[in-house]
Order: sequence, then C-alpha cells, then structure tokens
Amino acid sequence: MSTRTDPTPAAAGLDTGVWLHGVVAEADPATLAGITGIAGTPVRAVPAAGLVAVVSDAPLAEYGEAALRRNLEDLAWLERAARSHHAVVDALSRAGAVVPARLATVYRDDDRTARAMVERRDELTGTLARLTGREEWGVKGYVVPGAAPRAEEPAGAGGAGAAYLRRRKAQLTAREEGQRIAADAAAAVHTALAGYAVAARRHAPQDRRLSGSPTAMALNGAYLIDRDRLDGFSALVGALADRHPEIRLELTGPWPPYSFVAEPQPSREAA
Repeated sequence: MSTRTDPTPAAAGLDTGVWLHGVVAEADPATLAGITGIAGTPVRAVPAAGLVAVVSDAPLAEYGEAALRRNLEDLAWLERAARSHHAVVDALSRAGAVVPARLATVYRDDDRTARAMVERRDELTGTLARLTGREEWGVKGYVVPGAAPRAEEPAGAGGAGAAYLRRRKAQLTAREEGQRIAADAAAAVHTALAGYAVAARRHAPQDRRLSGSPTAMALNGAYLIDRDRLDGFSALVGALADRHPEIRLELTGPWPPYSFVAEPQPSREAA
C-alpha cells in the first residue's frame, strides 16, 4: 500500500456526522477513491495516532443518535445500512488488515473521531498486527436427514390410536437421535478446524429463514486463517465432510474479520 493519506477536513456542518467504517494502518488513496460509503457519500481518511480511520459523512437527520434509535428498529433500513457498511469494510479487507467498526458508530466530527483513535491506539495497533496476513473463513454445517438409524415401529396391541402414538413416539425418538448425532459431528468438526486455525469462534446457528437451507444448521463456525495455509484449511474441511456425512459442510469466505475484533466500549466522543 502507499503512504497514508493526508488529513482531509470534513465538508460537513453541524447537520452532518462522521460514520466510522474501520481502521487501517495506512490507506491507499486509489483504493478509497473507488469506494462509496454510507448514504452514498464517498469515503475518506482521518489519520490519527499513526493509524487511519476510514469514514464517510452521514446526515444527522438520518444517522444522528435520535434518528438511529428509530431507524435501527426498521429492518429494511438496517439491512441497507449494514450492506453499505459491509461493502466498505470488505473493500478495505481486500487491500490489507482492517479493524471493522461496530455498525452505526457515528462521531460528531473528524476531531472526535481522531481522539477516539488516540484513546484506543494500543488496542487497534495490536489488533491490526494480529490480523495482518490472515483472513476470516466460515464453515457452516447443516443436518443431513436420515443420518440417524430409522427407528422400527414397535409391535403391540391397542388398535389404530395406540399404533399412531407408537409411530409418533418412534418418529420423535429418531428426530432427537438425528439431532444428537449432528450435534456431536458439529462439535468434532469445530474442534478439528479450531486446532488448525489461528483463532476460532462458534456462533449461534442461523435460523432457516436466514440461512436459506431446508435443514437445520448444526455448526456456524468462524476461523482466522493464515493466507498461506488456506489450501490446507480447505483440504481439511473436505476431509471432515467425508468423515462426518451426518452434516453437510459449506466453506464461505474470505470475510472481514468481524469475529476476531474485540467489541470496544462506546467512546464518550461518539455522537
């Protein structure tokens, strides 16, 4: 990357705040020139403490404190904002290490953005060093129906009603057994992948409406991987898929390192 960009004063007045997308060690002006930030405004650099905050101007009528409280309850608005924010973080991550900002981190002006960076300089510098040369990859595991042995219907008397109850009980038992087998497989896969990765996180499984899968998710893992070991990681995922047919594994990424950035306390300088 090139040298850091020079300080750029905010073109905003009192009606405009500063939306923080992420922090990098240095920012190439050519990279920033091709990125659009929140509300369709261009991104720009705010250097401070030997680092660079990548920001975009955000109208406070929509992105100020009171407006955010209202808008964050609007799922359509939240999705648009999250996509815009992620697009910037993703572009920065492809150019080098980035510490993504929490969604909806808005400061009054560049000076307060810079002061927040000064306060967190050691934390940010250490995180960037830990992320350099590494990427976040996701592995999702979905339950494969029929992986558990099919329960045989027990013999017995009692008529049609009793037979129905026996079949229903057998179905429930088979389902519970299938869930247990899938959970055990997911735990084994995560343990193996975590042993290969620099760091690992196991997130809560996504709802089917969000995952788009017809079957339940048993594993939602995130793994921080050295770029020069990606081939080995991918091969391990394939080997584990063969070893554990109870779940269908899906490798996704690379992603910005959202899972491996400590959640900071809100700065007193934030709007």
